[in-house]
Amino acid sequence: MLHGISFKENAMGRPSKSLISREGAAVAALNVIDAQGLRSLSVELIAKSLGVKAPSLYYHFKDKNELLSEVVLLLLREIEPPKVDENDWEKTLVRLCKSTRRTLLRHPNAVPLLLQFFPRRILLGAYDFWTSMCPYPPEVQMVISEGTEKITYGSALFEAAAKSYGVQAMPDFDLEQFPHLAEAVRANPYDEEELFEETIMSFLRGFRHLPQTPKRLTAAEKKRARRLGLAKSLPSEII
Repeated sequence: MLHGISFKENAMGRPSKSLISREGAAVAALNVIDAQGLRSLSVELIAKSLGVKAPSLYYHFKDKNELLSEVVLLLLREIEPPKVDENDWEKTLVRLCKSTRRTLLRHPNAVPLLLQFFPRRILLGAYDFWTSMCPYPPEVQMVISEGTEKITYGSALFEAAAKSYGVQAMPDFDLEQFPHLAEAVRANPYDEEELFEETIMSFLRGFRHLPQTPKRLTAAEKKRARRLGLAKSLPSEII
C-alpha cells in the first residue's frame, strides 16, 4: 500500500484481454496526481477516468511501483530536448536544464516520485550522448554531469513542494533578526527561473579555465541520437 494504491499480485484479477494501454494508464494516473495530489491516487480513480474497471490495470502493472515508475517515465518523455548548438555546448546544456525544470514544474504533485523511481539505467544512452558533446576533459565530465543534474532536479523538487503545499519558497522572516539574508533577498535581481539559470551558469563558469576540445558528432553518434529520439534536438544540417 502506497498513497492509497493497492495492487493484487494474484493473476486471477487480470482480464484475458487488454482494455487499455500501459501509457494510457500512466497518463490517467498523472492526471489524477495533477488534479488531486499524490496521496489521493487510487486504482479506482485511474480506472474510472479510463472508463474501465480497476482489474483492467492488473494486465499491465504487476504492482504499485511499476505504475509509479511508468508515471516518472511519462514525465521525463515530456521534456523537450533543446536544439544542439555544436559551437556552444554550455548554452545547449543550460537550455536542457531549463527545459527539464519547466516540465517538472508543470506537474508539481508528481515530482516527488523522482526520488524513488528515477530511471537512471534506461537513461544511460542519453547520458552518453550529452557527455559526448562536452568539450572539457573526461576527468571533470562526471562532476559537470552530476552537478547540473542535481542542481536541476533539486531546484525542481523544492519549488514543486512549495507549489504543492501552497507555501513560499522563501518564507517571510523578521528582517531585523536576519539582516544579512534580508539584504541578499532585496539585492537579488532574478525571478525563480532566472535565479536557477544564473546558478547553473555560475557552476559552469568554474570550468572555463580548462582546455576545451570542440566536438563534432560522428556518423555513429548521429545514428544513436536518432535511435534515442534525440534527433529532433539536432540541427537539420548535421542529421
